[in-house]
Amino acid sequence: MTRRALITGITGQDGSYLAEHLIKQGYQVWGLMRGQANPRKSRVSRLMSELSFVDGDLMDQASLVSAVDLVQPDEVYNLGAISFVPMSWQQAELVTEVNAMGVLRMLEAIRQVSGLSASRHATGKQIRFYQASSSEMFGKAAETPQRETTIFHPRSPYGVAKAYGHFITRNYRESFGMYAVGGILFNHESPRRGAEFVTRKISLGVARIKLGLQEKLPLGNIDALRDWGFAGDYVRAMHLMLQQDTPDDYVVGTGEMHSVREAMSLAFEHVGLNWQDHVYIDPALVRPAEVEILCADTTRVRQELGWKPEVDFTSLIRMMVDADLKHVATEHEYGDLLAAAGW
Repeated sequence: MTRRALITGITGQDGSYLAEHLIKQGYQVWGLMRGQANPRKSRVSRLMSELSFVDGDLMDQASLVSAVDLVQPDEVYNLGAISFVPMSWQQAELVTEVNAMGVLRMLEAIRQVSGLSASRHATGKQIRFYQASSSEMFGKAAETPQRETTIFHPRSPYGVAKAYGHFITRNYRESFGMYAVGGILFNHESPRRGAEFVTRKISLGVARIKLGLQEKLPLGNIDALRDWGFAGDYVRAMHLMLQQDTPDDYVVGTGEMHSVREAMSLAFEHVGLNWQDHVYIDPALVRPAEVEILCADTTRVRQELGWKPEVDFTSLIRMMVDADLKHVATEHEYGDLLAAAGW
């Protein structure tokens, strides 16, 4: 029979790539939607004929129970979250409700529909659950690179909420025998990344500057180091985690560190410009508590899942700049400028 997958956050960057991947794998894919007027539904518009949607909200327990009961999924991917870290200092309670309690509500929905109890005996079918954990849980990292056993020291309300979601997922696995895993994903980007994130802010800013629509690009801490990969690669790891005989948590990244300075240098260089002529540091964009160094130890995900990234850092940055040049040119009808720039 055709396997069914339910994805929360299906209109986000990861959700759209995951939906594409699962459809190629022959799945029937359902997306949890909070209301009908989702402004990012365009991200999955090309898949509309192959997707199904169900109403639900990570802040509403009853709606999640109804959604899981209706879809009867084989796999649930909980990607729904408020994912912009700086926002978590301004709206810490909301971020906690969605990113922490939302995980608990979805786990409870699965437990109830599956008929799981403390006896670990399921009266219904076993639903496999993926939780989108985050490298931000490591925060002020106790060691570098970070692995599955590295102690968490989150440095933002976002990281704290994600740590709760990760631990409650593990708790349901250990308490109820639920097939539940946490994917500790390091930074992953793409042309579908939100414009508020630094890599997309850079690629979009470079495109606008190249086309004469913008003069300067404000950034925060350009010396912060991150492990950046391509989101399209990372969703393959999510799927692989749910195909194993035994559920476990995995760190997913490239194992390479790059600075914001390096990312913007590559982006400007790709269009023949010098970043020093256009970038300035805006103190308002510096985090209250910065995470300086994040780098993944990918030993287990490579050896046990057979996963590895296919898009390298330089190719990722160039991919994003090229996509934004086309996006900005189309948006402003500057096709002639794009042609003149050689794109």
